[in-house]
Amino acid sequence: MKFSDFNFKPQLMRAIEEAGFKEPSPIQKEAIPVVLEGRDVVAQAHTGTGKTVAFGLPMLEMMDTKDGVQAVVIVPTRELAMQVSDEIYRFGKYLGINTATVYGGSSYNRQLKHIDKASVIVATPGRFLDLLSSGKIDIAPSLVVLDEADEMLDMGFLDDIKEIFSYLPTNRQTMMFSATMPKEIKELALSILHDPVFIAITKKEITNENIKQNYYVVEEGERDDALIRLLDYKDPSKSIVFCRTKKEVDRLSTLLISQGYSAKGLHGDMEQRQREEVIKSFKRGDLEILIATDVAARGLDVNDVTHVFNYHIPFDSESYVHRIGRTGRAGKEGMAITIVTPHEFSALSKIQKSIGSKIETKVVPTIKDVKSKKKSSLMDEIKSQSVDEDAKELVNSLLKEGEDPMMIAYKLAKLVSSKQQVKGANRIGKSKEEINRLFDRYYEDLRRNRNKKRGGRGFGSNKRGASRRSSSRGGRRYR
Repeated sequence: MKFSDFNFKPQLMRAIEEAGFKEPSPIQKEAIPVVLEGRDVVAQAHTGTGKTVAFGLPMLEMMDTKDGVQAVVIVPTRELAMQVSDEIYRFGKYLGINTATVYGGSSYNRQLKHIDKASVIVATPGRFLDLLSSGKIDIAPSLVVLDEADEMLDMGFLDDIKEIFSYLPTNRQTMMFSATMPKEIKELALSILHDPVFIAITKKEITNENIKQNYYVVEEGERDDALIRLLDYKDPSKSIVFCRTKKEVDRLSTLLISQGYSAKGLHGDMEQRQREEVIKSFKRGDLEILIATDVAARGLDVNDVTHVFNYHIPFDSESYVHRIGRTGRAGKEGMAITIVTPHEFSALSKIQKSIGSKIETKVVPTIKDVKSKKKSSLMDEIKSQSVDEDAKELVNSLLKEGEDPMMIAYKLAKLVSSKQQVKGANRIGKSKEEINRLFDRYYEDLRRNRNKKRGGRGFGSNKRGASRRSSSRGGRRYR
């Protein structure tokens, strides 16, 4: 199926083609036709599956250029509000449709001026409710979208959402998108939507096959060295490093900048203007590495992120899917890398079982591995260089001074390669054999604990409850 099969307006198709979109994702295939029919929709799909396009394109198709706000998109965070607003503007620019982004921490007057000229409002619940309840805006949108509904529930916005809908017209088309469907979200859907069509993307479809997933086993004190070694080896053009805490973001940012990386942090304690500038720098490509917390990166939509690094493994599979969904977008390949310690095997196993896709074990490259890869890349770069007059003049000047041509080449090679030194210990983390032994021990301990709960006489156990099976046969091997 192609986007052209939806028979969108020529202006909309022009923007879709310019964005490089050709084939719709599963959620887009399912949701777009239903929205175009005018039906209310409840769609369950994870972040990174193309939800913004799934509601944004049909919404723009059904709108016209008349004055006033025709559509409202409600999202949980400022960052997501900016991302969705940018996306809708990108696709609606040839339709003459303007967007206004509404969130807390920014000037009321400026936002009200934007709303006066806008056809679409993208807003966070708190500020939007302030504008409605104070009478600062009086709107009657025919299209309303709740994006990341479960996130709004987790952030305590459920009552605000219910109150917001008391100010909106009843003869509207409503769309709700959520990664999960807890009881409260289902009840909300039934109370604010009319005879909705329910769409759910399966686990198999949720997992992006374009993303290679690897993990590396290290000791706790080796995390920093492992991250730097992997950055050196993978040499990502644009990557995100996920951390659990704001303090960790700040520390890692300082560390990577001190090592010469183009990196900046992103977390909730930063001023809004500073956060916006970091995101813009990352999108423009002025920044190679973004270090962020889960909340700060929620909704971050950058199509050319090549790698995602989990400095710590996330607490649950939902966070893991959200994180790795930052890469492998718009049909491009991506890589997700997770650093774990043996104490985190339980979390790793649960996530792998939950997402239904393979996370492959790898060994942290040695200094020799990194040097070999850098050498190969450098050779390719040298071969692809064009020679200009300045380069010829420099070499000719050296030849006139009596330098041997081969010595000039050697010295230039040394000058270039000396800037690619690899730091740290030669070996970081566990070998495959050590990882297998650690997993054997982990699964053996699980069996013993289960046997103890059964009274010490489980299948395959002796009188003391210890397994008779050898660890080499009993444990699951991760290769």
